[in-house]
Amino acid sequence: MRKLFQPLQLGAIAMPNRFIMAPMTRARGTRDNVPTAIMADYYAQRASAGVIISEAIGISRQGLGWPYATGIWNAEQIAGWQRVTSAVHAAGGRIIAQLWHMGRVVHSSMGGAQPVSASATTAPGHAHTYAGKSAYEQARPLDLSEIPDVIEQYRQAARNAINAGFDGIQLHASNGYLIDQFLRDSDNHRTDNYGGSRQNRIRLLAEITQAVSDEIGASRVGVRLSPNGETQGIRDSDPVPLFRLALETLSDIGIAHLELREPPIDGTFGVGEQPPLAQALRGSFRGPLILNSDFSVARAEQALLEGTGDAVSFGRPFISNPDFPYRVAQGRPLTPDDRNTWFSQGREGYTDYA
Repeated sequence: MRKLFQPLQLGAIAMPNRFIMAPMTRARGTRDNVPTAIMADYYAQRASAGVIISEAIGISRQGLGWPYATGIWNAEQIAGWQRVTSAVHAAGGRIIAQLWHMGRVVHSSMGGAQPVSASATTAPGHAHTYAGKSAYEQARPLDLSEIPDVIEQYRQAARNAINAGFDGIQLHASNGYLIDQFLRDSDNHRTDNYGGSRQNRIRLLAEITQAVSDEIGASRVGVRLSPNGETQGIRDSDPVPLFRLALETLSDIGIAHLELREPPIDGTFGVGEQPPLAQALRGSFRGPLILNSDFSVARAEQALLEGTGDAVSFGRPFISNPDFPYRVAQGRPLTPDDRNTWFSQGREGYTDYA
């Protein structure tokens, strides 16, 4: 049996295969950040994945700045996600909520106030807003007195996710968002207990992970990191020792999984500054390791056989092939996706792939 089709225990979640549906923002929520009916259809169609990691879900108004993205901080949003998880479970699937605070890449027209980050920095490029693209604004550093409230937002969001029927959660600590902004030295210029040394820069990640693990159990908690390059202007000058320390800390907490998003240096959706670091970091984390970014089925199978990771998360193949594992098993050709419909608000390019 090919490795991708072997079962895997991901903490409390028993996966029937090692095809994970990667988290992907698809912009099908309402302007009030509530999941819609077509989202339940979309996720249920993809229930044959070993586990689905949801699109990034905002933990608070402060932390959410993507048009038509969803949140999980109020009752209406929780009820919307309950419809999604119920549909996935009815189809025999498993689904994890990815929890998101965007930090400095929230535009004030979306988050309602000046964006926050580790330090007073500005992201490169432009934010997506309901009015169109707008230049990013300078973030203000989170005050020490505010950090406990951010940790509480994550803790409450984790509880809300379980109440909404999710099988677990994943902390979005990659891609240049808030936790990543604290982790890496391009953005973190703090001189307090959350800045300077590597131990201090991983502190926010560790405290949030511990808080959500205490709340819902570490066996239902995962983390996503992106070690091998720059994303949205966030990078680190010496990533290997930083991420080794982060992985050792997460391993000690006992989380259920770790996902590494690492585009190759010739990537087709993001480009790494260096080859993926998973092999170098593998020994620092004792739990299941999920590999992500630009994996073909053949490359995924080889990585699992070599022991670089335990499962692979696929993004674009799941967009246009709802039954992706079945198609691979049967040797059927894969349908290409239409990038023009990734972030549109209708069924086209979302639930109409056969």
